[in-house]
Amino acid sequence: MRTLPVGDDALLVEVASGDEAQALHAELVRRRAEGSLSVREIVPAARTVLLDGLADPARLAAELTAAEVPPAPARARAAIELPVRYDGPDLADVAALWGVSPEEVARVHAGTEFTVAFCGFAPGFGYLTGLPARYNVPRRATPRTAVPAGSVALAGPYTGVYPRSSPGGWQLIGTTDAVLWDHARVPAALLSPGTRVRFVRTA
Repeated sequence: MRTLPVGDDALLVEVASGDEAQALHAELVRRRAEGSLSVREIVPAARTVLLDGLADPARLAAELTAAEVPPAPARARAAIELPVRYDGPDLADVAALWGVSPEEVARVHAGTEFTVAFCGFAPGFGYLTGLPARYNVPRRATPRTAVPAGSVALAGPYTGVYPRSSPGGWQLIGTTDAVLWDHARVPAALLSPGTRVRFVRTA
């Protein structure tokens, strides 16, 4: 674990893996909830956690580097189910990369329980982990200038759902009608770090 000061009242904590980042995020959220950590924001990423609004970042940095972070606890909340049609334009390409049929891609993907590791790129976009490493796929060599909202996509170890139309280079394997970001909803984002997600095949 490595800590880096960010400005006067923030701290960036670097760890070795995504699993460690998720565990650290869960532990920091737990501490804040019990009142032993005063912090304005806790923002996880692929292998970092940013803490903003700390009164004494140096003291917390020393404490974190001396402590052992427990594994992230299982979330008690039921998994969010996202309906999906496995009709993406890159489904056949992903099947070829996996060495299976398109039908098998859909079966494996829908049979996996995912966890939101972190959010970013666009409001409501979650980076979901859960597929074994053998199913990692590269981004497209040429990104699309516009990916439709609701596109279910793969890149590297992650699954994601585009909350709105935007450029993107992920491999598109399906489509969902779920609303990932809604200003009128509280919270606006359907997915947040630690949320469990299952894709339910509709066609």
